Amino acid sequence: MKKSVVLYPGLGVGHLTPMVALANVFVQHGATVTVALVEPPTTSPEFSAALTRAAASNPSVTFHVLPPPPPPSSPAGSSISDDATSSAQQHPIVLMFERLKSMSPPLRNFLRSRLPAVDALVLDMFCGDALDVAAELNLPVYYFYASGAGDVAVFINLSRSTTTSSVDLDGDTVLSFPGAPPFKASDLPQEISNGSPGAKPILHALSRLPEADGILINTFESLEPRAMRALRDGLCVPDHSTPPVYCIGPLVSGGGEKEHECLRWLDTQPENSVVFLSFGSMGTFPKRQLEEIAIGLERSGQRFLWVVRSPRDPEDMSGKPLPEPDLDALLPEGFLGRTKDMGLVVKSWAPQVDVLRHRATGAFVTHCGWNSTLEGITAGLPLLCWPLYAEQRMNKVFIVEEMKVGVEMSGYDEEVVKAEEVETKVKWVMESEGGQALRKRVEEVKDKASQALKEGGSSHAAFVEFLKDLDNMRSL
Repeated sequence: MKKSVVLYPGLGVGHLTPMVALANVFVQHGATVTVALVEPPTTSPEFSAALTRAAASNPSVTFHVLPPPPPPSSPAGSSISDDATSSAQQHPIVLMFERLKSMSPPLRNFLRSRLPAVDALVLDMFCGDALDVAAELNLPVYYFYASGAGDVAVFINLSRSTTTSSVDLDGDTVLSFPGAPPFKASDLPQEISNGSPGAKPILHALSRLPEADGILINTFESLEPRAMRALRDGLCVPDHSTPPVYCIGPLVSGGGEKEHECLRWLDTQPENSVVFLSFGSMGTFPKRQLEEIAIGLERSGQRFLWVVRSPRDPEDMSGKPLPEPDLDALLPEGFLGRTKDMGLVVKSWAPQVDVLRHRATGAFVTHCGWNSTLEGITAGLPLLCWPLYAEQRMNKVFIVEEMKVGVEMSGYDEEVVKAEEVETKVKWVMESEGGQALRKRVEEVKDKASQALKEGGSSHAAFVEFLKDLDNMRSL
């Protein structure tokens, strides 16, 4: 019988993108897939555009935007303006979790309307409240963890072993967890390590991962063997049995762009000659840092393709789209003219997957978001690691020390990465023997990633095993 699953990615384009890639894997295995979406509480052109692209590119997948929750009732004696002021002052992560919790009734109603046709609910890592919805409906529930197995190993252990709302440690304190190399406390997400109001809901959400019937991870076995051994041996969950863990990646979506100006520019460049710099949809820098990057690139003498976004006001938590960058105002005077024969600066966005896979691209300066990390690895490119936020510093640790597919851009945890560092690392990765050895290593990992997804490969076999386990769950 054909399976029917509902995927629930929660909030944010970065969480929707890998979930859509997972939806396609289900479709390839003959399942019917519906993606149940939470609309942002404020109008988001980025969300609307991402949904439109996803629906157009994936006609076999149904996308359903859940209706908004009923407005919260105001406590007696409070005014609407007081409530609005209080809400505006709350931490954005706290607001995100409140929004997801409030979506439980619409999600419950949607699933109930589909039963008994739904065979399983697959959740994003932050959607722990949906576990209770699934339990109420007696529905098998799985997590899809869109980042790596190393992060799962660390964060599950951390969330279930700490009794505080954050990890109050000096940044230089060395931490050790099963499945991970030793790392500094400063490599944890700042939301967890600095006493942020967002730490408590994040840790609580992560602590619920072992309650699911299984965890699907967007990685492949040979990329993270130490973390997978620790998870399967139950070393990461000291007080609970560990559910089955399935490596089903690398799932990389996108590609197929033909007309963007940067691809036409790349067509004119020599093979493996261009350094690509891109820092994700939320990755922005102040003018001073952009100037240092520009100076370093120019001095390096290397060809480059650089995506520049307008600086974001650190006080602005609204998530509003950034204006188009004024490159002449943000970059050093005359930079664009002096480098027009060696580089191209693109405003705001580029078709990243297509750029990374282009024959002319030779290295990737990345913020270490997991989607970007896998895109770089599957393109066979050495990674220059410049983490910015969330779990990206942890990803950097695994990329450099465990996977050995990248090197660190020193100074990212200080006030500014200097032009000298940009120049040195870009030249190293493109010209040195060490850079060539790193490129060879990544090519080998790329081949293993490709093999994992083929029929009979480790990730393909893991997904088949997951489907069999799901059949067993439904027959109980």
